[in-house]
Amino acid sequence: MPYYTYVLYSDFAQKYYVGSTQDFKKRLSYHNTGKSKFTKIGIPWKLIKTFAFNTRTGAIKLEHKIKKRGIKRFIESI
Repeated sequence: MPYYTYVLYSDFAQKYYVGSTQDFKKRLSYHNTGKSKFTKIGIPWKLIKTFAFNTRTGAIKLEHKIKKRGIKRFIESI
């Protein structure tokens, strides 16, 4: 089963969020139902971009790279 790095955006909070998971649809639902402390304030979140990987390591490496660079800056560069 593939692993994903995903980028979300909240119009309400005007913030981006990046994470990694095996099931990004389930995670989006998790974020939009207020079950995540950080993303609770930005409901509703929209899925902006997903990146698929064969390994969890690949997904986590990209997640860290995006966070280090800045999510907005990363999204604007692709």
